Amino acid sequence: MQIAFLLFDGITPLDAVGPFEVLGKLPGADVRMVGKHKGEVRTKGQSLAMIADYALAEIPTPDILVVPGGPGADPSAEDKEITDWVARVHETTTWTTSVCTGALILGGAGVLKGLKATTHWRAMEDLKAFGAEPVDQRVVRQGKVITAAGVSSGIDMALTLAAEIAGEDIAKAIQLGIEYAPEPPFDAGHFRDAPSARIEMVRSGLNRP
Repeated sequence: MQIAFLLFDGITPLDAVGPFEVLGKLPGADVRMVGKHKGEVRTKGQSLAMIADYALAEIPTPDILVVPGGPGADPSAEDKEITDWVARVHETTTWTTSVCTGALILGGAGVLKGLKATTHWRAMEDLKAFGAEPVDQRVVRQGKVITAAGVSSGIDMALTLAAEIAGEDIAKAIQLGIEYAPEPPFDAGHFRDAPSARIEMVRSGLNRP
């Protein structure tokens, strides 16, 4: 079971690493980190690097596609080399997924047309431009397409997918193994309840290392 994670400059690392920690533990998982070119991609602030071991052309038919988000997702959604590859592999995937603004890349590839989908709150309205119906939920499944909202919801998406693939017992064992039992110190993780000053702090780049 080949699982391809799309990497690009400006990625939010947890969008990829969270699902990796879950899906990489599935029986038979063969994880491939893929980018436009082999080698490093870096976060927006250049402080963290991830490595693409494969170029796009080397991964033509993954069983599962995971598309993370981050500030670099916006230009990647307009990069035909990336979107053409996503559209091509989507034709034969068993599951096509995104985390956070990775949904914009799926949208740019035409994957979300006519589907309900979610993404990070700052990009929710952008989904309409790709013919998708934005839905304010942590995880949205439409056939073989699963989209997740901001960053941490990628773990929820991956556990949902793990249960579909290997059953609830395996998914719950993976959840226990990573001790995923969130008890955040603040009730401040949802856009609906946030004051305007805090929203502006996020928009201005505070949460984009």
